[in-house]
Amino acid sequence: MKFVLDADQRDFAASLDSLLSSSDTVAVARAWADGDSAPGLKLWSRLAEQGVLSLATEATPVELAIAFEALGRYAVPGPWVESAAYLPIALGHEIEGVATVAVPPHVPYLLDADVADEVYVGDTLTTDIGELVGSVDRTRRLFRVPPGLETVPSGTSSTSDGDDAFDLAVLAVSAQLLGAGERILADSVTYVKQRKQFGREIGSYQAIKHALADVRIALDFARPLVFGAALGEVPASAAKVATADAAYLASRTGLQVHGAIGYTQEFDLSLWITKVRALVGAWGTPAYHRARLLEALVG
Repeated sequence: MKFVLDADQRDFAASLDSLLSSSDTVAVARAWADGDSAPGLKLWSRLAEQGVLSLATEATPVELAIAFEALGRYAVPGPWVESAAYLPIALGHEIEGVATVAVPPHVPYLLDADVADEVYVGDTLTTDIGELVGSVDRTRRLFRVPPGLETVPSGTSSTSDGDDAFDLAVLAVSAQLLGAGERILADSVTYVKQRKQFGREIGSYQAIKHALADVRIALDFARPLVFGAALGEVPASAAKVATADAAYLASRTGLQVHGAIGYTQEFDLSLWITKVRALVGAWGTPAYHRARLLEALVG
């Protein structure tokens, strides 16, 4: 499959890239991880002005995928999937401000509930949140569901095959993974052209070229599935499985080619590596989505 964005979609992607490239999103993400949400909420408002929060109700899934790929490429923190993808469809209206949601069992925690204006479990609004739970991605502040709401309320369809809200959230996470994988690959290619060993750039070694080429191929194969899911041509689970595998390969390869510096929290690459690891299991684990695909194929 080959998908080509139209002029308006290309302009939208360019405007988001221009905004995010000038917003020092690394500093925003690090502040968010340290509990300082002010820079992140300021960026949230600017993205809302660009229409990101209204994409689920006023645009097509293609525009939503474009936006979430940009959010992943720049490691933008915050409950964007919840506010801009799932809740507008589940509740039937655009979300104003910051909102988050848990949809057990596949979304068991409330992301960034401490900064959210509205907190939901399924379609139930709550003012209570549980204790903070650690995440491998420090920019993802997870909170337990309040006692008594550990299961989705009756009447709320959370993960059924026909649930548009859940599938749109899965598409959004897939696009984020694609964007994060692309960023890791781009940074890794830049690094191997600069880092020298034994008098040669390490990027000149065939083993590193082949490893990075494998990442390029994986991402290129995942991209059509994201836009295929956005157009309704393939299941959202297919996009999630492909982007999770591709982004995880990018993170492992990026860590390998960067060597010891790649393991340090102070190095910016860590923001994307840890985000990929967290997003791989977000909104349904790989095993769940593979089983969902298998059921669709043989059931």
